[in-house]
Amino acid sequence: MATCSQLLAALREGAHDSALSALYAPEGGGPLDAARARAVRMAETFAARFGGDASGAALFSGPGRTEIAGNHTDHQHGRVLCGSVDLDMLACAAPNGLSVVRFLSEGYPELEVSLDDLAPKKEEENTSAALVRGVAARVAELGYKLSGFDACACSTVLSGSGLSSSAAYETLVGNIFNHFCCGDKLDPVSIAKIGQYAENVYFGKPCGLMDQMGSSVGGAVFIDFNDPADPIVERVDYDFGKSGHALCIVDTGSSHGDLTDDYAAVTREMGAVAAHFGRQVLRDVPQEEFRAVLPALRQECGDRAVLRAMHFYDDDRRAAQEAGALKHGNFEAFLNMVNASGLSSSLRLQNTWSISDPRQQAIPLALTVGESLLDGMGAIRVHGGGFAGTIQAWVPEERLTLFRDGMEALFGAGKCHVLRIRPQGGCVVAE
Repeated sequence: MATCSQLLAALREGAHDSALSALYAPEGGGPLDAARARAVRMAETFAARFGGDASGAALFSGPGRTEIAGNHTDHQHGRVLCGSVDLDMLACAAPNGLSVVRFLSEGYPELEVSLDDLAPKKEEENTSAALVRGVAARVAELGYKLSGFDACACSTVLSGSGLSSSAAYETLVGNIFNHFCCGDKLDPVSIAKIGQYAENVYFGKPCGLMDQMGSSVGGAVFIDFNDPADPIVERVDYDFGKSGHALCIVDTGSSHGDLTDDYAAVTREMGAVAAHFGRQVLRDVPQEEFRAVLPALRQECGDRAVLRAMHFYDDDRRAAQEAGALKHGNFEAFLNMVNASGLSSSLRLQNTWSISDPRQQAIPLALTVGESLLDGMGAIRVHGGGFAGTIQAWVPEERLTLFRDGMEALFGAGKCHVLRIRPQGGCVVAE
């Protein structure tokens, strides 16, 4: 097993360049230099804080994820298409021989979590410590003997971007525990479920499983949540780099703060429609039965709930169709369905702005200006949970400069991020 100093020397000498290139710089060149420098910085930070002689040191990555299809379908046990991106959380970590995790994230105070006390802590809700404790607790419940580790991490996953920095963190921590405590026996799907457990039970957010799956599994992933305890997960092998389009995530600068009620209302209203049929989720209600009683549903649940249910049925079906289009290399059909999904989110799901603050409509503004910049080409839609935050666009390469300049003129420099679907999910990068 390498010490941190040995790992650092190997990184400096380029011994792990092939692994870094696969994650961050498939074209090589400058991006590889930047990726190597970032990895070296993490190893140097670890050595300065925890010592260069720490044995068993390794480099770990937990990527962010982008939702490609299936907007607000997962919590109704529907289908989604998502993918990991080339923004991630990167950590240098090593066992410490203690019953404690010490985790230093760049820009944040160091946290310390005792592995002798794995009960949820009310005071830790919405904190990174809750995620570490929750992942550890679930790993222990699965029968693995826990041992402590030290870690130094940095992140390029944009906070509040819909790229799920929390899932990236959970995937990162899950892979560290898997490597040091489980002999790498946990598969990516298991690590995703562990992350969801930590977020639901310890962090206090009732999220579905899409975020963790997109981060942990890697590449483009089609997921059927008909049985959430045992979802069907299928890799979709498509080379987005050959599509002639760039994936852009535009940060509108609008805040997700105080939007809990908006997100909860989507789940609540879809659930109310399902409850009319004696079911808990819409996936269990046949669409023809739903359509047969629309007048009664309008009276019982309200028009918005009916429209949101309509969105679920359409986007659930579209997620499967988009995956199929990619499998068959029909990118034009894929783009058409992305646009259709975006229109459905705006008109039926109604998650592009919050009724609590109608003056803030950054998402509709971004979509409108973006459509003009694309001029009938590519595709554009709300990204992630909606109401604020980001949009997603598939931009023809010949219009990328025009699109990026237009978006950044509206929202500020650096707000249009050009990303890549990376084939690797959470992983051990180097050891």
